[in-house]
Amino acid sequence: MTASQRPQTTADITARTGIDEVMIESLVRQFYGRIKDDPLLGPIFAAKITDWEPHLQRMCAFWSSVALMTGRYHGQPMRMHLPLPVEAEHFDRWLALFEQTAREICPPAAADHFVARARQIAESLELGVADGHGVLLRRGERFRRPPTSSA
Repeated sequence: MTASQRPQTTADITARTGIDEVMIESLVRQFYGRIKDDPLLGPIFAAKITDWEPHLQRMCAFWSSVALMTGRYHGQPMRMHLPLPVEAEHFDRWLALFEQTAREICPPAAADHFVARARQIAESLELGVADGHGVLLRRGERFRRPPTSSA
């Protein structure tokens, strides 16, 4: 997509789903509020993020790019996730919290749009993290870290 096509694409998505920047910010802030309080995911995020506002702003730009095709986000999500101690259960929990938040605060068409993209993102990140650990997942396989040996 060219830069000149972005405004019309964004307008089309907004017309079809109702998604706008205000909805994205509300979703991001409520979702990450849940992440911070989550016993599985909260500690992973707390170990990496001390100042949440810049992270939330990056995530708003990310979701604007993903959901509305605005091109606001310029980052490398895979590189940021590779060193994290995550596996299948973390991606499942992230996705469950995201879907729950989207379905609670967004109209159905918007929630469906967000959730479809979140599922693609979770799958892509899980595949990338697995690959980064030398594990090639086959279709339908999930990433589980090998047990660490205590010597």
